[in-house]
Amino acid sequence: MWGQDKNEELSSSEQEGKEVTMVTSNTTIADGTGDISAFVGKGVEFKGTITYSGTVRIDGRLDGEIHTDGVLLIGEEATIEAKITAGTIVCKGKITGDVTASEKVQLLAPAALSGGVKTPMISIEDGVFFNGTLEMTQTVREVSCETPREVSRETPQRAIEDPEVSASKRAAA
Repeated sequence: MWGQDKNEELSSSEQEGKEVTMVTSNTTIADGTGDISAFVGKGVEFKGTITYSGTVRIDGRLDGEIHTDGVLLIGEEATIEAKITAGTIVCKGKITGDVTASEKVQLLAPAALSGGVKTPMISIEDGVFFNGTLEMTQTVREVSCETPREVSRETPQRAIEDPEVSASKRAAA
């Protein structure tokens, strides 16, 4: 239906404790969310670890871990109890657990987040419930390949002289 490269369906009991790597093709969604690689719909419960690339939207319930360098979209009906590591996180649902984003975290009303957040950029809309810790990190910057300039370790000498002091030194001499 979504042009998935891999189509495995597991029951909730089969999913528990399993690690899943999502490999799907991109599909453009008409509601403006862009290309979504995979979708965990409302009413779906998943327990385990999800590792993926690209953008994933979750509207169901997830208990476990989420790892990606891409985008995680959490819908208003979603309930997530997980350790999350992602590039960008956009949340309207409920998250319980520690969240690490290498780019940004965006919390939109009526989101609720209970846990630690580590990110270089955060946006919290009015009406969001946030109960936890926040650690602002620096973004990764490109390092220049230029050769650094030589830095002199000698103490610079002062070249400024007060004319009155210089005149009194000459008179005393």
